[in-house]
Amino acid sequence: MPLFKIIDINPTAKVFLWKITEDFNTLFRNVSLKDTSLARLEGMKSEEHQKGFLAVRMLFQEAGYTDFDLYYDEFGKPHLKDGTHISISHSFDFSAIVLSDCNIGIDLEQVKEKVVRIAPRFMDVSHLENLSETDKMKKATVVWGIKEAIFKLKNEVGISFPQHIFESPFQLSDKKCSAELRFKDIIQHYDIIFEEIDSDDAEHMSQNYTLVCAVESDW
Repeated sequence: MPLFKIIDINPTAKVFLWKITEDFNTLFRNVSLKDTSLARLEGMKSEEHQKGFLAVRMLFQEAGYTDFDLYYDEFGKPHLKDGTHISISHSFDFSAIVLSDCNIGIDLEQVKEKVVRIAPRFMDVSHLENLSETDKMKKATVVWGIKEAIFKLKNEVGISFPQHIFESPFQLSDKKCSAELRFKDIIQHYDIIFEEIDSDDAEHMSQNYTLVCAVESDW
């Protein structure tokens, strides 16, 4: 079973990353699902999404939990019954969860050319100036991941990526930065950690992914 990587974000936060190489039936046989999760799985039209869903449950088991320990609030945010904070993401060949003692958000994205084309919709594109085309893709993907992770963490209706979430200047080599959410007359600060994940798929062209975590900061 391909547990791909475990990443320590800080002393109390850990990412579990699963590379999906199994077929649907193999994943399904190896997890236990409560009735609501089974219904949700059956309602998914894409097998890719189904496998991503099941791979997340495999990660729960790696972390010492099961699907029965998970519930969602009325806004769709996941929670664990023991109070440990959790965030979930899935992108193509990978699923990821992060567990933490404090509120945290995670986003996993495949790096694609499209992100540069849509960058003006979600970020200040001046942050992409003087970069190679490859680095523009990577940096725009990190910025998208920052905004997704904060949105998941905060989980409030009305948050706009370009209007409310702002990242500090950073270089790809930094692997970290800070960000702010300016929403409803409140400014919330976040510590951001990001990492490039290489799928290293021998059957296809190697695909790069970007993993981003956002943690609430007190400063």
